[in-house]
Amino acid sequence: MPDLSTDFAGIKSPNPFWLASAPPTNSGEQVMRAFDAGWGGAVWKTLGNPIVNVSGRLGSIDHGDRRMIGLNNIELITDRPLDVNFREIAETKKRFPKHAVIVSLMFDTKEEWREAIRRSEDTGADGLELNFGCPHGMCERGMGSAVGQEPKVLEELVRWVMDSARIPVIAKLTPNVGHIEDPALAAVRGGADGLSLINTVQSIIGVDLERLVPLPTVGTASSHGGYCGPAVKPIALRMVGVLARDERITIPISGIGGISTWRDAAEFIALGSTSVQVCTAVMHHGYRIIDDLVEGLEQYLASKQMRSVRELVGRAVPGFVEWGELDLNHHVVAEIDAATCIGCQLCHTACHDGAHQCIHLPGTRAHAGHVAPQAARAAELAQAAAPEAPYRVPWVDETECVGCNLCALVCPVEGCITMVERRRAPAKDTWNERVAQGRDRVPGGLRDLR
Repeated sequence: MPDLSTDFAGIKSPNPFWLASAPPTNSGEQVMRAFDAGWGGAVWKTLGNPIVNVSGRLGSIDHGDRRMIGLNNIELITDRPLDVNFREIAETKKRFPKHAVIVSLMFDTKEEWREAIRRSEDTGADGLELNFGCPHGMCERGMGSAVGQEPKVLEELVRWVMDSARIPVIAKLTPNVGHIEDPALAAVRGGADGLSLINTVQSIIGVDLERLVPLPTVGTASSHGGYCGPAVKPIALRMVGVLARDERITIPISGIGGISTWRDAAEFIALGSTSVQVCTAVMHHGYRIIDDLVEGLEQYLASKQMRSVRELVGRAVPGFVEWGELDLNHHVVAEIDAATCIGCQLCHTACHDGAHQCIHLPGTRAHAGHVAPQAARAAELAQAAAPEAPYRVPWVDETECVGCNLCALVCPVEGCITMVERRRAPAKDTWNERVAQGRDRVPGGLRDLR
């Protein structure tokens, strides 16, 4: 089977799957059970000066029959004594010398950082993760995302740490910024050995409409918290990809955000992550999901004839470009398979109410006022596919189809609607090329009115 072992800035682990700094890494007993189950590494729940947490702490969003597609928390860093945490970190590393143990830290003064770094290194930990992302509670105290949103402060703090640290240092970034490159480059300038992202997104998960208080409630009030889980995956993927393709980012990336399956992990790795961190999926399903993560990734790599997970890192980055570099002559149209269509006509409703009015019901006419040839052909196919059933298969007017994909996305039958290529011209043509050649002016457009 392919080799899943990783080397992240000198931090070695048997596979790229790490537990993120969160409740699943709150204690040595938990982390050791996770390692027994097969996890490759763990980032300890953030250590800092003693805090007091609130109750309750979590709220979630469900969708259909799926529970917890988005999770919100208003929990802070560890509320367990530092002495206890450091002792358990040392015990864990001693028992699992080949697994990655990373200590997450969040402190205020330079002296506190130095002391925490020294004590972390004394445990035998493999690395440090600097929490610059916590979006609630700690940022009001000048830590967490309060640092992550200020590149100059972040750079200085990283320098403090790098002056003292003898083990690899990872800067964990907040997504609550306009440009993720700004804090990332600050961490690079400060000397960080790696980056991890994303931390949670500022959010209010909902409102209790009986009590008229935001959720999760703490007595008669609540506060904004951090949003995570499958729903944030697209945000995280984009930010990881932005950094991975930036030539100024020369240090490895640990991807975080909504990773629940091996596919999620493979996508993060393909977009530039050397390791991936998981939190919400473990809170939902337990440490046992590691079996599916490892097996699925191994089988995927084998199917691609990759001998190591390292071969997958960044493979999708060249395909992630700015909009202006996309081929405007690439064109696709929808094609409905009459043999598998169940006649629900959701595609027609979606197209007419939410897209470009190119899908029509059987027997109806197109915009030009005539029954298009596609309609007659669709009728023939539908009758041949199900001669005993009423004809309910919609048809596509290709002259009006813009290839938006909406019909294929709403169709409940896998593979019934496919997008077929109908190029506008053989040569590639991009918006950037049009601008460079002065072909970006559209007659009657706003620029002609200036």
